[in-house]
Amino acid sequence: MRTVRRSQLREIVPLSDTTIYEMEQRGEFPRRFNLTPRCVVWDLGEVEAWIQERRNASFSGSIELAPGPDVRSRKTRPVK
Repeated sequence: MRTVRRSQLREIVPLSDTTIYEMEQRGEFPRRFNLTPRCVVWDLGEVEAWIQERRNASFSGSIELAPGPDVRSRKTRPVK
């Protein structure tokens, strides 16, 4: 098993620390574990499997995209 630390994970997965933490709490991202009291790591195999799963879901269209912003409801410079 190969592990990655937070800095390496950020290079692999372009998400913020907060987003990764929230996804872990919801069970949508592989869980981190402690190697030592001050060293947190992720299993590289689990992270790569998660990326592949997301890729497959994206190609099959099962990931719902977020709606675009409604520019007409902006408070400053609304579009008519």
